[in-house]
Amino acid sequence: MTQPARDIEPFRADAGAIIAGAPVELLVGGKWISATGGNRFDVADPSNGRTIASVADGAVTDGIRAIDAAEASATMWRQTPSRRRSDILMRCHQLMLDHAEWLAQLISLENGKALPDARGEVIYAAEFFRWYAEEGVRTLGDIGHAPGGANRILVQYQPIGIAVLVTPWNFPAAMATRKIAPALAAGCTCVLKPAAETPLTALAIGAILMEAGLPEGVVNIVTTTVAGPVVSAMLHDSRVRKLSFTGSTAVGRILLREAANRVISCSMELGGNAPFIVFDDADLEDAVAGAMVAKMRNGGEACTAANRFYVQRGIYDAFVRRLTEEMSSLSVGPGLQATTQLGPLITATAVEKVDRLLKDAVARGARIETGGAPVSGEGFFYPPTVLADVAPHSDIAKEEIFGPVAAVSPFDTEDEAVRLANDTEYGLISYVYSGDLRRALSVAERIESGMVGINRGVVSDPAAPFGGMKQSGLGREGGHHGLLEYLQPKYIATNW
Repeated sequence: MTQPARDIEPFRADAGAIIAGAPVELLVGGKWISATGGNRFDVADPSNGRTIASVADGAVTDGIRAIDAAEASATMWRQTPSRRRSDILMRCHQLMLDHAEWLAQLISLENGKALPDARGEVIYAAEFFRWYAEEGVRTLGDIGHAPGGANRILVQYQPIGIAVLVTPWNFPAAMATRKIAPALAAGCTCVLKPAAETPLTALAIGAILMEAGLPEGVVNIVTTTVAGPVVSAMLHDSRVRKLSFTGSTAVGRILLREAANRVISCSMELGGNAPFIVFDDADLEDAVAGAMVAKMRNGGEACTAANRFYVQRGIYDAFVRRLTEEMSSLSVGPGLQATTQLGPLITATAVEKVDRLLKDAVARGARIETGGAPVSGEGFFYPPTVLADVAPHSDIAKEEIFGPVAAVSPFDTEDEAVRLANDTEYGLISYVYSGDLRRALSVAERIESGMVGINRGVVSDPAAPFGGMKQSGLGREGGHHGLLEYLQPKYIATNW
């Protein structure tokens, strides 16, 4: 049954005090500078749509200035001993923890996510600095004999070179550190282009990097509303050797074509359409708890969010009922409000997309159990929503929802569950709940996704390789694999 839209209690956060310590200019060559022409753009609080800051709006010339700075420091940073690089990364980790509450409030203010989610993101983001501080001092290399006995085989791993890092708005701290940390550990200099919706967090991390003693020009940050031309110009610069992008598959395809012109190495973490499979023998309460995490982390605005719930018929009605109870109980409000469990979506366009997908599903026979309509008033709010009996051919089963809507469908057999899970062009992450570990592992092997959570609603970990199959991307971030993305092997043949 559809519940009435809730009233969102107005919340007047002291935005000025929160953003007072956050830089609002470009970081180029270790200095905070204005954009070319002095251009600026406004950053809004999605809880009410009001402007909270004015940030430098970089142009193509600013992107190239950042590449100049990265080149000027490249040799120095490449030759810096790994222990020295590690020490700086470890200081970054500690400084992020020291400033954790301020960073969380900043994220919540410009992104809208509930403060508990923002706090969790800061801890997660900081951990990438610690992981790569430790991983970066592991000596990489191999030595062996050619099978024919002609020579020795020596393999060294060298920094790939200047990296362009492009990050999304949904995890403005974690997506930045997940790219910056391995790049620095490998000995690469870089230019970060954060999302225009959430530039303040990235600039704050830039300030932390400088406070930690990172040499000038090793990390440069260009905020801009003309991302296409700026990133394209950098990718066509012969000095750039690496692109790491997190975002939609559509934009990823464009950037891959751009990068192909100069044969630039690419890491791509793209869209998802995660299936969440629940078998009859699953523990119902565990499955619902996992569903709440997998679906509602960051309010559903995550590439890892459970997008399609497939529940075996024997447990289907009970699962829908319990999930509806849990979703209905969530408190909706501005991210900084103490009682908020679900904040706003990022923009009005995001709300319109979620509502379009819901209406299409209902038109094809889905039943609204709770929620189901945008919340009126200021801000970009959509209530926690459960849809039951969603038809497999609905748009909501094909597109990434990126919002707080759980689309649930029944299934009968294991083969049917696998077929439904794989019926998508995406393959980032999947979730499987079962009391039979053998079956869960068997299904996990058959599902076409780069990551699988078995009886877990979250799998992300800085020590694990994060990435997908099919149209969900190329390469991996996190773990040892994430460091290798910024290194290139060199084979040396010799005798002694």
